[in-house]
Formats: sequence, C-alpha cells, structure tokens
Amino acid sequence: MNHSLKSWNTFGIDRHAARIVSADTTSELLAAWRQATAENLPVLILGEGSNVLFLEDYDGLVLANRIKGIAVSEQADAWHLHVGAGENWHNLVKFTLDNNMPGLENLALIPGCAGSSPIQNIGAYGVELQRVCEYVDCVELATGKASRLTAAECRFGYRDSIFKHEYQDKYVIVAVGLRLAKTWQPVLSYGDLTRLDPHSVTPEQVFDAVCHMRMTKLPDPKVHGNAGSFFKNPVVPAAEAAALLAGYPDAPHYPQADGRVKLAAGWLVDRCQLKGKSLGGAAVHRQQALVLINENNATSDDVVGLAHYVRQQVGEKFNVWLEPEVRFIGRRGEVNAVEAIA
Repeated sequence: MNHSLKSWNTFGIDRHAARIVSADTTSELLAAWRQATAENLPVLILGEGSNVLFLEDYDGLVLANRIKGIAVSEQADAWHLHVGAGENWHNLVKFTLDNNMPGLENLALIPGCAGSSPIQNIGAYGVELQRVCEYVDCVELATGKASRLTAAECRFGYRDSIFKHEYQDKYVIVAVGLRLAKTWQPVLSYGDLTRLDPHSVTPEQVFDAVCHMRMTKLPDPKVHGNAGSFFKNPVVPAAEAAALLAGYPDAPHYPQADGRVKLAAGWLVDRCQLKGKSLGGAAVHRQQALVLINENNATSDDVVGLAHYVRQQVGEKFNVWLEPEVRFIGRRGEVNAVEAIA
C-alpha cells in the first residue's frame, strides 16, 4: 500500500493504493484489469481524478485510462469527432475551436478526460454533453467485447448515465463520438453569457467568457485541491420550488422539461453564509460556495465532515437536501456519497 494517490486526484488527498497502472491502449488496460482480477484485487478505472474523493487507502489497482487520439470526419451538416477516452477535455474544446468546429465552448475548462464526460453527462452554462454526444464506445472488462452505445442508450440524465448504473465496474469507456452541427447556435442563458449579443457573438467570445468566469470564480486545483462543484444543483418538484420562491423570490431557478425545477446549490450554500467556513484543513471556497477546497493539508475526513455540515445547514434552512456530485471511493470501490455525509 505504498503508492501515493496524492497526485492522482485533484483534491490532493494523500491516500494510497496497492497498485497504480497507466494504460495507453485498450489491450494494456484489459491486461492490467485481468491480472488484478486474477489476484482478487478491486480495480478503479480513473481519468484525471478530477471528480473523486478517496475516503480511505484503496486496496486494489487504480487504472489510469490514457487512450488518446482525435479523428474528425466531415459531412454537409456536421463534424463528427471520435475522441480517445484519455484525451484532456479542455484541450479537446480548444482543438475544436482552433479548427473552426464550434459547439463545445460552454464546456471549456471542465477538468478531466473525455472518457469521463459521459459518466457524469458533464454540463456547464446551459449545455450538457448529451447535446453533442453521438455515441460512446466501451469494452466489457470480463470478455474484452467491444460495443457502441448510441446517445439514447447511454440514458443520460442530470449528472447521470447508464455508466453509473448497469455499466459501472463492468465496462470501460475507450472513446466518445461527438457531433458538432455546422449551424452554430450560441447558448447564452447563464452568468456573464447573458450580456453577450446573440446576433454578433462568436464561439471564441463565448469560450473566453466561460474561461473568465471559471478562472475568477473557481480555485486552481494546483493551489487549493478541489473537485470542482462538490454538490449537484438540486432538482425539486414545482411545488417545493414555489414554496422556496415565496420566501426567497431572488433564488435562481430553472424550470425543467419534466415540470420540476432546478435550483442553484451554490446560492443555497451562500445564503447560509458558509463561504470561507472551514473544518480541519477543508474549507468552503470564498468565491464559489459550491466548491469545497483542500485549504491546508485536508484529510478526507475533513472534507466529509464539512460536506455534512453544509448539507445540514442548507437542509435545515431551506428543506432542500444536497447530494454530492463528487464520487466517493472507499477501500474496495465507490460508496454511496449521500450516505457518507448524511
């Protein structure tokens, strides 16, 4: 248990793993998985560790997916990209804009790898991956059998997909297929983007605005370890949202297609005056209340304790119970994050 995970998770939590292997090809990845399984070791497949919290030392193999490559094909109405799971997401966004293929600009500076993007159905500033995802290529770990799931088969939901359910721990994502339509339509519904002119704005201006918002509001993981947004934005029944808005008419809220209403978790935390709140070495970020940071050599217990405190404060004030967006990893695999902080 002598392999430090500190540099393998953006929270910078100093836990250890029995073994760490980086795989550049599907065959390397399968071989490492099979060897660990033969030794009865659990396996955690990791991208860049940007959305995980290691609660304990990990008893098994941490397998870093580094399968690279970007292939582009063009049709009359769209560009189609086939992206290796190990490609850095933000570098992919820059690549598409540098090659005049807009559509990903709202998702700039989201940390992590392309292969992690379908698991969470990543999203920011009004755009989710499912908007551009055409397919996901994955391999069944036990058999090595390759399969391609259409976007519909991925069962995308809010920060959710089939990869968090039936496909979890059984399949590994090796590539993602994206479709970027040539009829570009800017999405300017959030934050500073609402001030841009939809008739004259360029994809690059949207990209720059998103990068500016993220860099000014979100901490640099190299300075203060973090996993980005710690909590999901809660989606509540319309009646619950109406009750909250009756008392707090300024609360940001976004009606959803299913009739429910999405609330802003950061606003709820901020209204509880928790910015800067610390517990041990962990703290609520002072600029963005949705982010918990490793301020001073935090332990995972510090982060869990602070998350519990934040959840309780918001729940007692608003009767809205936040759920972590971050994946919690125990000694032999992922554990229920809500139960861990309840």
